[in-house]
Amino acid sequence: MPFWFNVRTRKVEAHDDPARARSADLMGPYATEEEAATAVERAAQRTAQWEDEERQEDEWATGDAERRRWDANPLND
Repeated sequence: MPFWFNVRTRKVEAHDDPARARSADLMGPYATEEEAATAVERAAQRTAQWEDEERQEDEWATGDAERRRWDANPLND
């Protein structure tokens, strides 16, 4: 039975739950309830890993690991 994680309510929802949301608020499906419950944490870890990999690639390519953070728009200071 598949499970989803609802990012709005921060709760796991089962496939057979008649009240399960059907919207962009859901992450999944996941095979187990535990996988669904840890979905946000795993997504955050992957995002942090990807950002670190991009910083390393920028530093290798340009010599500036923080290149993506730089903003030339003077109104954003």
